[in-house]
Amino acid sequence: MTNIPYDHHHNLHSLSGARHALAYLLSGNEFSSLLDVGAGVGNWLRAAREMGIDDVLGIDGVAADLADLHVETSRIKIFDLREPVWLGRRFDVVLCLEVAEHLHEDWAATLVRTLCTHGECIFFSAAAPGQHGEHHVNCRWPTYWQALFNDRGFACRDDVRPMIWNDSMIEPWYRQNIFSARFDPENAGNEPRIQHLIHPEMTSHMDFPDSPIAKRHLDLSQGKYHPSHYLRLLNRSVGKHFGMRLPIR
Repeated sequence: MTNIPYDHHHNLHSLSGARHALAYLLSGNEFSSLLDVGAGVGNWLRAAREMGIDDVLGIDGVAADLADLHVETSRIKIFDLREPVWLGRRFDVVLCLEVAEHLHEDWAATLVRTLCTHGECIFFSAAAPGQHGEHHVNCRWPTYWQALFNDRGFACRDDVRPMIWNDSMIEPWYRQNIFSARFDPENAGNEPRIQHLIHPEMTSHMDFPDSPIAKRHLDLSQGKYHPSHYLRLLNRSVGKHFGMRLPIR
């Protein structure tokens, strides 16, 4: 996928963040196999193996430098993610975290199809509108992706963010964006829509002044934008949704 300029060498997704997040995601489940779509340098694969899941595999559209890998090269295979991928087997759990925004919207449904054909339990996150990042070309609210999962017979739940929202060991983009999707044709499309939320710790990673909320909180007398107003509004929204707030002055 040489036309997508993404450099894993500058990866900001830490091994420690993957370890802490997987402790929540895998809690109470007896998963014995895991697929990571958009595996990058394999930090989530390594974290899963450390937690006792030896049957792990990753795929990506861009090869990482061998020196940066956290797992053996045989654990990560390169495919064109713009095309449907089938590995000839299914997995207990499938991850696709902060990957989908790097693909043009024309290929969004194809990526979701690849995820859904490989397992019935999926943990997914993708960049929100305005979220900074390398080659972010399809940043969407979670309801956009939820509809694509619904089309494949998967119902989605906002059951991850309340658990990890305040864990500072996990990168804030994961805490902001992760939700789960499970194969449930009877309820797919009828479940509540995933809320549009911005994590307060994402302020340095977002283009706030362009957002409708930010524009409503301009100081009209000075013509200046006040981030504190935006943060307080976000915190009230989070408090109403999750029943908790972060200490913002």
